[in-house]
Amino acid sequence: MPFPGVFSALNARLQGTLIGKELRELSPILPEGIVESQEGFVESESVTGTHLFIKGKYDLLVKQSDGTYLIVDFKISEPHEDKIAKYQSQLLAYQYAFEHPVRNERKEITKLGLIIMYPDAVKFENQQAVIHFPPRWLEIALNKDTFLQFMKEIHALIEGPVPSENPNCAWCQYRHYGEQYARIFE
Repeated sequence: MPFPGVFSALNARLQGTLIGKELRELSPILPEGIVESQEGFVESESVTGTHLFIKGKYDLLVKQSDGTYLIVDFKISEPHEDKIAKYQSQLLAYQYAFEHPVRNERKEITKLGLIIMYPDAVKFENQQAVIHFPPRWLEIALNKDTFLQFMKEIHALIEGPVPSENPNCAWCQYRHYGEQYARIFE
């Protein structure tokens, strides 16, 4: 589904106000560090042992006091612990790209996490709606070995024979969704 414009606007405004500021200005529950950049692109060299590379757009890059970096993925969503598993591969991919860049300077990433914001209160004052979006921090474990294994499995899948279809496979169902959807317009 397309990302609704209101969420894009909220996300851009929330993140944009943090550039050049201490992350803890948003909330003392967040890790320390100065927000260095927002919504930048990263691209990696080939992932070790594969022909694959990482290319993507991160949300926030935060420089910590020890000179290392923190990558933050910003979400406007209900804050549940299941988000850690859902976004772990994405953040580990960004980490790999920063530490093995195809261009630009290498950056050491020592922390990954999600800032999840979800409205929990609204009040009206001075002819405006003021929405309370308390942030929640969910840290993602730095597990480079798991990420590299995952990438090697993807590489083997891409380079190997096409797997047999399975009616319980979500990817198989997704592949055929387009075929079913196209028939609506015939």
